[in-house]
Amino acid sequence: MTTPQHKIGSGFDARSTADDVLHGIDLSGKLAIVTGGYSGIGLEATRALTRAGAHVVVPARRIETAGEAVRGIDGVEVDELDLGDLDSVRGFAERFLATGRSAEIVINSAGIMACPETRVGPGWEAQFATNHLGHYALVNLLWPAIARGQGRVVAVSSGAHRRSGIRWDDVQFERGYDKWLAYGQSKTANVLFAVHLDALARDLGVRAFSLHPGGILTPLQRHLPKEEMIAAGWIDEEGNPLETSFKTPEQGAATMVWAATSPQLEGMGGVYCDDCDIAELSTDPDSLGGVRAHAIDPHQAARLWSLSAELTGINAFPTTH
Repeated sequence: MTTPQHKIGSGFDARSTADDVLHGIDLSGKLAIVTGGYSGIGLEATRALTRAGAHVVVPARRIETAGEAVRGIDGVEVDELDLGDLDSVRGFAERFLATGRSAEIVINSAGIMACPETRVGPGWEAQFATNHLGHYALVNLLWPAIARGQGRVVAVSSGAHRRSGIRWDDVQFERGYDKWLAYGQSKTANVLFAVHLDALARDLGVRAFSLHPGGILTPLQRHLPKEEMIAAGWIDEEGNPLETSFKTPEQGAATMVWAATSPQLEGMGGVYCDDCDIAELSTDPDSLGGVRAHAIDPHQAARLWSLSAELTGINAFPTTH
């Protein structure tokens, strides 16, 4: 496979923070939409972007919780959005578009992980629906504002994309549910989404990226039993982190902010990033790093886009696909 998945030597690494990668970058006058921007690494991204001068819109399912979390941060507004509910996604997009503003940065950071089997909407598996379909619908519905912004769309994926490609014969896990395979599929979907969005939008002035933020202990682990995290070697009996490779939330936010703003990525797009650089293609099935070929395959990306358009009834690029 010919791919632009090669490190560019950004000068940053796994320990760089969101503030580090934004050093010297002025985002005054820019608007960013950050889903999940009130919790975990999303909140740290919101803080860093506002410190660099951006105005940040935080769409949130738990709007009161979000308001509390961002209280005291200048340049932030909160609005209601439930990614698992297409009517809610439509409502948020309509309200935003009605303001006539442009969106220079969109970061799809919200997500759920390894939850018990849950169905949303017309019976969709919740992780695929929330992590992928909700964000797919959001970006397509916001397309007029994104196109005006001439900026970047960033999909927060995970190294867990290696757990599963798209299960074309059973995308909704109707023949037996596995929480980790479902999470892996949704994270592969995030990467494929960025691949195809970039292909559709690059000639229109918008680029798309995906990324693995690194391992971080955040509220994303809310569905995991303590015993499972102890068994995985993540925490001790008292809940203290054991895994030395875990990042702080400030470090976990760095790659998404770098992908959203770095001048080093000018003219690039459709790539998966890791540790504030473009990741290499990984062909080692035992490797925990890099990006797997199934997640950046342009044919699978186009197929997923078509499926997502069919499922949601939403597509900002109908004449293309």
